[in-house]
Amino acid sequence: MEKITRLEKILTPSPRMPVIFVGHGNPMNAIADNNFTRNWKKLGNQLPDAQAIVVISAHWLTRGTHVTNAPKQEIIYDFYGFPEELYNVKFEANGDPKIAKLLKEYLIKYEAKLDNTWGLDHGTWSVLNHLNLNKKIPVLQISLDVGATLEQVVDTFKLLRPLRDKGVIFIGSGNIVHNLGMVDFGGKPQDWAMKYDDKIKDVIINKDIKSLVNPLKIDYTGKFAIPTDDHYRPMLASMGLLYEGEMINYFNEEIDLGSIGMRSFLTGSVN
Repeated sequence: MEKITRLEKILTPSPRMPVIFVGHGNPMNAIADNNFTRNWKKLGNQLPDAQAIVVISAHWLTRGTHVTNAPKQEIIYDFYGFPEELYNVKFEANGDPKIAKLLKEYLIKYEAKLDNTWGLDHGTWSVLNHLNLNKKIPVLQISLDVGATLEQVVDTFKLLRPLRDKGVIFIGSGNIVHNLGMVDFGGKPQDWAMKYDDKIKDVIINKDIKSLVNPLKIDYTGKFAIPTDDHYRPMLASMGLLYEGEMINYFNEEIDLGSIGMRSFLTGSVN
């Protein structure tokens, strides 16, 4: 506790910062102008001034929990087979080793480690590229521990709640409905995808964590909607960061490419 108190002095008390869960979808959204990205831009204009942005991306999976601590964040092109223009995107972002140490101390129960081998993957920069936040605000990532149960994901990020009152905006980036094997470019949303998305939206609003950590029991369509839980976990991390009584507001509620749910939510204060 003494170490945390000392490190916390690098952040100043603030109004409670929002928590955001973003369905990031297709990497091409990084450079696209569509309903999803226009809503990201709108959101960026509404966010309060932050002292740090911390992203939990579906694309950083590790054994144990890691926190990026490089002073300068490199972006990672963690995809293949896309147009060259996507690989030419540049995103300038600073990290903050001191804030990384603070995050590590809050997560000491889970033996979090500092990591300068990662940077910002597309689950982070594809969204932040549209939010257009102040480039002076440091951006950090926290990994998802592949060995953690879904209950432990929620419990891990509960530990970070106090930092929302220290100017830290948390962003979970994944997709609740995410089945790449059933993507249909130009196709209509598939019935099972719409049904599962419709079922889970009320479960999230009600903050029914017991049901959320058993996603395949919410509806039988869950076996199609969540064939793997890597993109589902950032939503659980975001839920863990919420306080009792906070309102959840949805945006980008569509199903894209037939089988990718873009449902996103925001809680907390915006301008």
